[in-house]
Amino acid sequence: MTPLARPSCTPDEYLRRERSADHKSEYVNGRIYAMVGTSRWHNFIAGGVYSELRAQLRGRPCEVYSGEMRVKVSTTGMYTYPDVSALCGEAQIEHRHVDTLLNPSVVVEVLSDSTEKYDRGEKFAHYRRLDSLREYILIPQDLPRIEQFVRHDELWTMREVNGLDATLTIETLGCTLRLADIYDRVEFPPSGERERG
Repeated sequence: MTPLARPSCTPDEYLRRERSADHKSEYVNGRIYAMVGTSRWHNFIAGGVYSELRAQLRGRPCEVYSGEMRVKVSTTGMYTYPDVSALCGEAQIEHRHVDTLLNPSVVVEVLSDSTEKYDRGEKFAHYRRLDSLREYILIPQDLPRIEQFVRHDELWTMREVNGLDATLTIETLGCTLRLADIYDRVEFPPSGERERG
């Protein structure tokens, strides 16, 4: 991520600017970071997760959001846009604009070359400070594999699910996703080649 504009600004300045901007930016440690565009495969994967969860959560007291819903980590002050976020129960929303979620229980990030290190490292460190967060899910674009981090009290465990025939169970939401559905229409590079975007 490369910073945008001034080296630091207040959260209120960020939100004022963000609400009138024609592109999304994140806010971390007093800095604004422009978000990079996403690839076709990234959109297929994020859209697949969102649509599958939305269908399974219909009629239940749960909510699922696409990458347009901003999430705030109140303890660190980070504002970000997960590819998918969800919760069951009452949503806590910051401000009257109803555009910033404070209590996701599940966050999904689709990995790309430009964000993978950040998504696995600093961003996950921020997310772990969310008391509400129970599952953090990372999905690469170049192979059918999902990494699922699950919180048990203060301990995080990791589970990996591989192959298009596999399924991912998101216990926090009571949902099961087939990797074949998540990766529908995604074309993987030939074995040995890795290209994400």
